[in-house]
Amino acid sequence: MSVIHPLHRPLQQFFRSGPMPCPYLQGRVERKLFTRLVGPQASEVNATLSRAGFRRSHDIVYRPVCPSCSACVPVRVPVDRFDLSRIHRRIQKANADLTLSLVPAEATMEQFQLFALYQDARHNDSDMNRMTPADFAAMVDEGRVNTFVAEMRDRDGQLRAAMLADRLDDGYSAVYSFFDPDMQRRSLGTFLILSMIEQCRRERLPYLYLGYWIEGSRKMAYKANFRPLEGLGRDGWLALPPPAGTDIGAPDQPPETPVP
Repeated sequence: MSVIHPLHRPLQQFFRSGPMPCPYLQGRVERKLFTRLVGPQASEVNATLSRAGFRRSHDIVYRPVCPSCSACVPVRVPVDRFDLSRIHRRIQKANADLTLSLVPAEATMEQFQLFALYQDARHNDSDMNRMTPADFAAMVDEGRVNTFVAEMRDRDGQLRAAMLADRLDDGYSAVYSFFDPDMQRRSLGTFLILSMIEQCRRERLPYLYLGYWIEGSRKMAYKANFRPLEGLGRDGWLALPPPAGTDIGAPDQPPETPVP
């Protein structure tokens, strides 16, 4: 007699959002496919969906499903094939006095104060600039799935940059980063990504996931500076050609966290 085993986990339910104005391309409308991260399988679901081009925000993982647009391209850096450019080496040298530490994903007032300074300087017209300490704590604490904060501190112990990130089974996923806006010459956003690429190498993890790249979006342009860069399309993850007119010395913009 055959034995039918019960399901060991609940089915993952997906939902589709209503139409909303696109935050990246003017005049376009976006819709998202999303699901919630709940239960003991949440880390596995997050890792699997990250490989399928989804992103996490709080306890939600989502992917654009816009009916008339496919501009959002999930991208990742293949760590073993990544080459430092001359400008990358210069940025590393300029930040040699900073130390990277991976700390538990627990929001602190020190992190929030740096986050608020960054938002006020770089994104003063965004909803994130109106976040309270409680809102920031929710962004860090909700939906934690092997999540940590990568902190950059100077020799005096001052927090200068931070990245909220998830550890996946094949790499790290950069969720959101912020840094001291008064230290623009240091290119701290780029340095955070370079440091996480090195962290992947130390742990022999093959990829650093950077979210979505959108051709024509200035907010996303910085991602094209990390080459080779792979994008997810109908034929899977493939190397993306460098976009025309990319300026590898452009000012930093850190990984985004659009709200589903």
